[in-house]
Amino acid sequence: MNRERIFVEPLGDRVVVYPDPPDDVSEGGIIIPDLAKHRPQMGTVVAVGPGRWVPEMQDYKPLGLEAGDRILFSKYGGTDIELNIDESVTIINEADIMGIVRTVEVDMSPGAVGVDEPAAETA
Repeated sequence: MNRERIFVEPLGDRVVVYPDPPDDVSEGGIIIPDLAKHRPQMGTVVAVGPGRWVPEMQDYKPLGLEAGDRILFSKYGGTDIELNIDESVTIINEADIMGIVRTVEVDMSPGAVGVDEPAAETA
């Protein structure tokens, strides 16, 4: 049995994002009901439109994003779309994207630079 999959190619300065799933359990171990879950604000970029049209240049100004980037977006920005069974995406305008999320490894072992050291006072 073959099923069709739907893909969305965004237009203009829009971005298609897989939003991170909301947490089912709080840090204290309490199960969060569906109605109390917060709308995700982070996600992974799936597709990027050509950019914003600039009439003076007669061309598109490309976005600074690419597929695979993790982004932080405004809480109520974008439109949620159900594409396939158990698959939804959010289509977001560039203006609703607040930044690209990067992860950095930090050495937290005792004696590492910047760990357990008081701030140096300036005279």
